[in-house]
Amino acid sequence: MAPKDNFKKIKQGHNKSNRQATIRCMKIHLKHSRVSTENIMKLTEKDKSDLIFIKEPYLHQNRMAGITKSHRNYISLEDKCRADIIITNNNINAVLIKQLSNPDSVLSESTYNNNRFFVASMYFDITEEKEREMDKTKEILEVTKGNGIVIAVESNSRWTAWHDNLTNQRGKIPEEYIIGKNLCIMNVEIEMTTFQNRGGNSNIVLTIVNNQLLKTLKNWKISEEESCSDQK
Repeated sequence: MAPKDNFKKIKQGHNKSNRQATIRCMKIHLKHSRVSTENIMKLTEKDKSDLIFIKEPYLHQNRMAGITKSHRNYISLEDKCRADIIITNNNINAVLIKQLSNPDSVLSESTYNNNRFFVASMYFDITEEKEREMDKTKEILEVTKGNGIVIAVESNSRWTAWHDNLTNQRGKIPEEYIIGKNLCIMNVEIEMTTFQNRGGNSNIVLTIVNNQLLKTLKNWKISEEESCSDQK
């Protein structure tokens, strides 16, 4: 299962109904599983997702394997990558920002219908100091300043503000940072959670946007489709 968003970008002048073009986004944790990868490719085709934020992709020789050949893959080529972005829509032009991408963080500059925006897929290692993760986020926000950005992050931290039932120590640091930077968490409170297994459930997978994209990202939800993953 996976969180999904509709990302409305721009009105198309040639469309007499004046409807907005929509980018459909999906977030998924694959746990380096080939089976999960095959399943999400089928789900992507069914759902017509344009952009997929992936955590712990299935890798072969430091590249994501098992994806549809026509899809474009944005990933650091270093060892043990845990963050990835896949774009399926050929109308979205994108460039990997290599200097700000590493195995746990991928940043892409994208253009759609002449609109420039950024997307980031991030994995916060539970064994790393949270301040280090915030430093990476700060770098990304400084480079993308003045532009819209969507950040899909596996935070491995808990905070009641993103509809978890508790706040832990790791959750307090991003709480202060998100408030201080006027960022917005798009997760909504529903019965399902973004992480669930036999050991419990929580909301550790977040969708974060800045003010430039706040009004354009709509319809955040957790899909009930089976994804072969304990994170949704």
